[in-house]
Amino acid sequence: MKILAICGSLRAASLNAMLIRALIRLAPADIKITAYAGMATLPLFNPDLDLTPPICVLDLKAQIAATDVVLIASPEYAHGVTGVIKNALDWTVSSDVFVNKAVVVLNASPRATHADAALREILSVMSARILETASVTVPLIGAGLDEDGVVGHPEIASILKAALENGKAEWKSQQY
Repeated sequence: MKILAICGSLRAASLNAMLIRALIRLAPADIKITAYAGMATLPLFNPDLDLTPPICVLDLKAQIAATDVVLIASPEYAHGVTGVIKNALDWTVSSDVFVNKAVVVLNASPRATHADAALREILSVMSARILETASVTVPLIGAGLDEDGVVGHPEIASILKAALENGKAEWKSQQY
């Protein structure tokens, strides 16, 4: 199973980016997770450019299309999704890359309920299939852990490994 992991934060010390890096390290051999590296290069969404989008937008769409599952880990800003993740998703709205695409939503803070709900709503409107058994909230905010600490934390590592296995099983059961 191939997973494209998208972080909705550009912050160097992002907990969500750290969560993705830890998940990459914890993934079993049959699950390949690639972190999307182009968020900072995406220009602000402009529907006038939809017919001739910038190369970085074409690359984002191609990477989403070429993967089995898209994983999104994004913080909450002012009770909503970040502008970064909303911008990336807006660039894909006129295409079909998210139609029937399996998506996992990760949340690094139990307090970020508004963004989680908003992200799920956006993905639903885009006809994505959210893999609920793999979409988890991981209590990283305030935990004081670095990436090694997340990977070595028995409870958090167990949550992440279970999410991957559950997601793989749910994804396989929905193949048609």
